[in-house]
Amino acid sequence: MARVISSRSTAHAQPAIAGTGYGALVSDPAGLLDLPAGFSYRVFSREGDALSKGGLVPASHDGMGAFSASFFGSFLVRNHELNVDDIAEDGLTPVAHVAGRDYDPEAVGGTSTLLVSPQGRLISHKISLSGTLDNCAGGCTPWNTWLTCEETFETLGKKHGYIFEVDPWRGGDPRPIVALGRFEHEAISFGRDGRAYLTEDAGDPFGCVYRFTPTRPLAGPGSLHAGGTLQAMAFDGVDTDLSSVQQTGTVLPVRWVDVPNVDPNDDETPTREQAIGKGATPIHKAEGTWRGVDGAIWLVSSYADGPDAEEAEDVTDALHKGQIWRYDPRGETAELVVQFGADTLYDGPDNLTVSPHGYALVCTDGEDDNWLLGITPGGEVFPFARNAATDDEFAGAVFSPDGRTLFVNIQGAPAFTLAIRGPFAAGGGRR
Repeated sequence: MARVISSRSTAHAQPAIAGTGYGALVSDPAGLLDLPAGFSYRVFSREGDALSKGGLVPASHDGMGAFSASFFGSFLVRNHELNVDDIAEDGLTPVAHVAGRDYDPEAVGGTSTLLVSPQGRLISHKISLSGTLDNCAGGCTPWNTWLTCEETFETLGKKHGYIFEVDPWRGGDPRPIVALGRFEHEAISFGRDGRAYLTEDAGDPFGCVYRFTPTRPLAGPGSLHAGGTLQAMAFDGVDTDLSSVQQTGTVLPVRWVDVPNVDPNDDETPTREQAIGKGATPIHKAEGTWRGVDGAIWLVSSYADGPDAEEAEDVTDALHKGQIWRYDPRGETAELVVQFGADTLYDGPDNLTVSPHGYALVCTDGEDDNWLLGITPGGEVFPFARNAATDDEFAGAVFSPDGRTLFVNIQGAPAFTLAIRGPFAAGGGRR
């Protein structure tokens, strides 16, 4: 059953930066979610709850998109980052297979679609895509569908490592969008011209940021199957990996290199190795991406372990706890807006969305406390929420189309979804 909790207790010790944010967080009397004063949350759609048409809510809630459902409220299309080992070893709840929406009968991941009222109450939830793997993040298309990303390069009954399209009204299309590449996808966003920007969270070697120029830009549902050109980003002046850039405010020119084989088989050269061999910049844990209101593309590098990393495959040029970049498609430059240093409170930025209220909002997946953090266009950071109950990560933060509700997941066992409401228009990135 959903619960509504208001923030009306003692202030949490982490204040907002002067002139930004919504004030200090206050301790949640239920011990779950610390929020600024005046905000409240509702919990729903936990792992193991009964779905509206039978079956159980799957585990590992991750990336999420929000879409208008007219006067009914909002549709949420939600990823479930699950693989076979999660089910066999950890006993997590898989995504049930749905006829007509199923890609690979041997796979256990997918998406669910939720209908939520304008007041943040769950109306219904059901499976919308099944038979995929490790559905991590994704992104909303300009034509209001969800692209769910597989963060894997595994083969079960079929090859995985693709992106699939889910219509919030009609359900998922089980055909992989091969032209968007086969690799360990994290997230995808779209520029105003219809080009797509994709992140890759991979290791040995690290992943890349990609640009996809579609043959049929902005042509609506199913149009990405028509193909296009996949390229990888190269940051001029970076000779190692992206962690070598340490000064916020640094602006670098970027260029793009072609990926010859976008759909490699298991025994062929992965896309990132093809791209890095041509000069693309490797990035340790390329995570969230979202388009800002000004048309810039926000990009996240979650953290870098530095030259003294314990595992050889995690060694990076320099150490940081997370970077937030903003790429300008018109000027072909990228700026380092935020960097969390080794001695900062926050670490592990991951999923990212852009608020209609003047700031970006980042989910953290750190080692200790996990947060929702606001990032102003000028690079100031303020806390919006803290997981007060566990060290589980936030994932899939997204605002409702009317901007009045923030939806977000906590991925732990059991995973659940939150609807947060409050005076969003009164603060945030405004000065």
